[in-house]
Amino acid sequence: MNDSSWGAPPQAGYWGPPEMGPVQGRPEAGPAYDEPEVQQTRPMPVVPDVTDVQTAAGADQDQYGTGATRLSGPLFRDEMPQEPMPSAAPSPSGEPSEPPRHAAPQAGDQGAQQAWDQGAPLAGVPSAPPAAPAAAPQKKRAGRDLRAAIGVGVGLGAVIIASLFIVKAVFIGVIAIAVVVGLWELTARLQERKQIKAPLVPLAVGGAAMVVAGYVRGAEGAWVAMALTALAVLVWRMTEPPEGYLKDVTAGVFAAFYVPFLATFVALMLTADDGPQRVLTFLLLTVVSDTGAYAVGWRFGKHKLAPRISPGKTREGLLGAVSFAMVAGALCMQFLIDDGTWWQGLLLGLAVAASATLGDLGESMIKRDLGIKDMGTLLPGHGGIMDRLDSLLPTAPVVWLLFVVFVGTG
Repeated sequence: MNDSSWGAPPQAGYWGPPEMGPVQGRPEAGPAYDEPEVQQTRPMPVVPDVTDVQTAAGADQDQYGTGATRLSGPLFRDEMPQEPMPSAAPSPSGEPSEPPRHAAPQAGDQGAQQAWDQGAPLAGVPSAPPAAPAAAPQKKRAGRDLRAAIGVGVGLGAVIIASLFIVKAVFIGVIAIAVVVGLWELTARLQERKQIKAPLVPLAVGGAAMVVAGYVRGAEGAWVAMALTALAVLVWRMTEPPEGYLKDVTAGVFAAFYVPFLATFVALMLTADDGPQRVLTFLLLTVVSDTGAYAVGWRFGKHKLAPRISPGKTREGLLGAVSFAMVAGALCMQFLIDDGTWWQGLLLGLAVAASATLGDLGESMIKRDLGIKDMGTLLPGHGGIMDRLDSLLPTAPVVWLLFVVFVGTG
């Protein structure tokens, strides 16, 4: 039945009560239904169609975006819509909107009227809570204890320079001690995190002998000592059960190459006539490269260099390392190295920046595989010895080779 028939005058043939009018199929008894005096039944309220509701409500959709029709008005005529409660929904700008004001004060109350005009809260009316103060921007901080790092760095530099320019043999002893401590840190972390038992005793003895052999017998002595150290690792591991033998000896040979063999190239630099100046140049360029990368990357770094390996390194930091190292290389080659020129220093600085960065990333890869942040805690502000040798070790053969190419073995 159409909703428009509700409350309309009945037509002929209406099926009404027998006492109030004719029934279909009977003759008309009189003008009972044609006379306006006849009392009609109370009209039922009109129930709007879904189409009418959509038209009246503007085809509103629900807040979840389902597309379902939402009835925005009363369903029956005798229902009165309730006044919506004031909401504190945020404004389009993201800030909470101003709460609605209450009723204005009555006439005659001048103080209340003036407060109302100025937007002040009225007595007895709760005011909106004050907005929380904006958080102050956090200051960018370095990722290490700079005081401890600088203090330890200055102390190590003093020991190295004193031993380097006073007695060369003392400096060889410093290298050997650093190698042994580095091997201890590396093997300890391998055993803790991966259950790899690389034999420390043959590595420590062979590593120290490798450095001394390189200084005394040159490159040939270093290669022989490396081979004997690897053989000692294979034999030493045979005294234990065979389970894990392959991974243990593989890690031992890797440790022998990674730490003492690469450090031997520093001893090879020292054998030249201007050996102390070459070693000093090597140390200065590596430290300057690391410092430039750290300073520029911390201040201007935005683009990650290798986020999966070392999230803290940036491309801007790499540019800083290259720039600082090239300038320092030009100065060192011009004023410290015999027969050296500034353009050779530019190439040397570029090579040092590249090798130092790769060495740092290489040890970061090892530490990420092991699930550790530092190799040790021996040096406050720096970590362990291996955390300081990471960029020095792969840079040593590069610098030694470029010195041989540019100015000879000396």
